[in-house]
Amino acid sequence: MTGSIPTLEDLEQRLGGLDGRRVLVRTDFNVPLDGPTITDDFRIRAALPTLRWLTERGADVVTASHLGRPKGQPDERYSMAPVRARLAELAQGVELLENLRFDAGEEGNDPAFVDRLLDGVDAYVNDAFGASHRAHASIVGPPARLPSAMGRLLQREVEVLLPLRTSPQRPFVAVLGGAKVSDKLGVIDALLATVDALCIGGAMCFTFFAAQDRPIGDSLFEPDQVDTCRRLLDSSTKPIHLPTDVVGLDAAGRVATYGTRLPDGAKGLDIGPGSAAAFGDVVMDARTVFWNGPMGMFEDPRFAAGTKAVAQAVADTKAFTVVGGGDSAAALAEFGLADDVDHVSTGGGASLQLLEGKTLPGLEVLS
Repeated sequence: MTGSIPTLEDLEQRLGGLDGRRVLVRTDFNVPLDGPTITDDFRIRAALPTLRWLTERGADVVTASHLGRPKGQPDERYSMAPVRARLAELAQGVELLENLRFDAGEEGNDPAFVDRLLDGVDAYVNDAFGASHRAHASIVGPPARLPSAMGRLLQREVEVLLPLRTSPQRPFVAVLGGAKVSDKLGVIDALLATVDALCIGGAMCFTFFAAQDRPIGDSLFEPDQVDTCRRLLDSSTKPIHLPTDVVGLDAAGRVATYGTRLPDGAKGLDIGPGSAAAFGDVVMDARTVFWNGPMGMFEDPRFAAGTKAVAQAVADTKAFTVVGGGDSAAALAEFGLADDVDHVSTGGGASLQLLEGKTLPGLEVLS
């Protein structure tokens, strides 16, 4: 796919140079905040190779991003001011517009909003992989009007993720977690056609337990997905590894460890130590690993051990490792392991859609 999408070099050649050109770069600076404080600047740092490449060639660079969900109107909680301050430290001279989602025209893909966004701009670069699955104005509008290209980050994401679908080194193991099967149903189906083994943790495992008629106590699950999980378990020709033990709370609110049958009132909140070790063994035997979704409620130290064990295995294996953004990337950062994997995606939802084989609007319009 990347062969059909213009690169930064293609853009420079088309314009006959970038010196003095005003270039709008759509970035994904949707960083986590604690009040006005950025708690993780990974997404800002990930854009630096593109921003520096452009500025070194004399371009006048202005960046644009969304932050949070301000619902189409200004909201001080989602001001770009903290991001602007951090960007100024990392990339001097690069501008940052105010939150794109302060205008309803962004999510509404309003041509008039695109007009305002591109006023005085000579070229456009999309480096916001994490937003490229959205047909929003700043993603799909500019390439129809200006010379455009993908940035280094977007290029790297596509070059890493697409081969997972088409030509992974084997054995290829995927580890999926998170709360809802419904959020990952498409990617589970797609991955079962490609992987050699699939490990499933997080709250979504309880919907699979329910499909096996195992009691799950008060654990989170999706009743409307039980039949789908039963179909997956019955029809898959690839091993689907489910937890063999679970850590959670008993009916009195005390931390407890269970097997795969939870009593009334119990709530599973993490995979157990046996499951963590088993998943780790599967990961260590792989040559390619894709991980998306925590194994439990890792924000609570009582239920972080499963996610930490899987993260450590992903960091320690000699396989080519890809972590699919979102909470998995946050967990890696929290455990100090982000530098020990081959690729941490900046887009959880976008990475899953790409692996599903879906078309990302931001890529389609560039090509």
